[in-house]
Amino acid sequence: METKQILETIRMIEEEKLDIRTITMGISLLDCIDADGEKARRKIYEKITALAEKLVQVGENIESEYGIPIIHKRISVTPIALIAGATDDKDYVAFAKTLDAAAKKVGVNFIGGFSALVQKGYHKGDKILIDSIPQALAETERVCASVNVGSSRSGINMDAVRDMGGIIKKTAALTADTQGLGCAKLVVFANAVEDNPFMAGAFHGVGEADVVINVGVSGPGVVKRALEKVKGEPFDIVAETVKKTAFKITRMGQLVGMEASKRLGVPFGIVDLSLAPTPAVGDSVAHILEEMGLESVGTHGTTAALALLNDAVKKGGVMACGHVGGLSGAFIPVSEDAGMIDAVNRGSLNLEKLEAMTAICSVGLDMIAIPGDAAAETIAAMIADEAAIGVINNKTTAVRIIPAPGTHIGDTVEFGGLLGHAPVMGVHSYSSAEFIARGGRIPAPIHSFKN
Repeated sequence: METKQILETIRMIEEEKLDIRTITMGISLLDCIDADGEKARRKIYEKITALAEKLVQVGENIESEYGIPIIHKRISVTPIALIAGATDDKDYVAFAKTLDAAAKKVGVNFIGGFSALVQKGYHKGDKILIDSIPQALAETERVCASVNVGSSRSGINMDAVRDMGGIIKKTAALTADTQGLGCAKLVVFANAVEDNPFMAGAFHGVGEADVVINVGVSGPGVVKRALEKVKGEPFDIVAETVKKTAFKITRMGQLVGMEASKRLGVPFGIVDLSLAPTPAVGDSVAHILEEMGLESVGTHGTTAALALLNDAVKKGGVMACGHVGGLSGAFIPVSEDAGMIDAVNRGSLNLEKLEAMTAICSVGLDMIAIPGDAAAETIAAMIADEAAIGVINNKTTAVRIIPAPGTHIGDTVEFGGLLGHAPVMGVHSYSSAEFIARGGRIPAPIHSFKN
């Protein structure tokens, strides 16, 4: 039996594109707070480079010894708005550059945590950080930013939603030479979680340990291959097949996480068992849904198929590991999923259907390119809709939208690597400007009152 399992895992890696998407080291910067911005940045750089010095090497060693691909090594830190808010600095671009320098020093792919949590309102540091995002993302290479604008307990901060529409537009303009690539490193959340290892939304929550290792696994190709063996069978069998497959994937993630934890002398946090696609053929969440019998993702039945997939993935993962966390489900980023791209190009998938699907999937409107002339208020309204889905349904939702400068509906935006390429999708032609101009706060839903 053991030999059979080993051979099965080898096949999953070689033929079905199973991988560990990321090992992410979460680092608390609370002890780096200083009224002097320069001193705070020095403490941040020294702490990150000391704790993460061996992260990349340990990841590469595990990859080599076990034969398991580990695609990215990453770092997440305490939301910088909380750290920099103690200073008198007028902008936080210098903090972003410090994070970028530390990430380059230790060799990680990305560092997340240029973030603010403003679901109930702004403090001084939040406003400065948000205003700094466009320049920070334009002038750094590996820094990722996120802003949490709503939660099921507090409602939706519509002032922040309005502001983020403008920030996304400014970020796109400042990174126009790369078709708005800065926006691919910016996520707007509702109900953001504190232990998410996936970029661009990762940050290290204040309730986390001083330093921790979190792992994000993947494997859409493995799930699709498993479903090919139960073609035409009832959905009970489909769900059970997905659950068993998710169990195997998560066990591998737990093995890697615990091994990295031991070698680094850092506590093991969680496995995020999200099915994270890539642009590579055979690594698509859309193709899993189509394997269930849909002619093309976006047709009627797509949301039901995604609901089954998301739930079965969670059930299998929870059985496999006592510490499952992060987002854990199925991602549906358009640019990063070959099947999603094909569905958009053939006209079967639009923004309205994607929004419906986000009520079910792990996150939300993710890696979607829209015309460069889309209004800031339109983007803000898209954020508001997604935040409402998250707040009402008590789940994490997010928006990662790229208003690619100079593009129009039907164009293609090239990002490269795991970010892939995205067909430019149309937004609604009617205005949301007066709605967004109201500002204020949409109250929390009645079911938030649970004490």
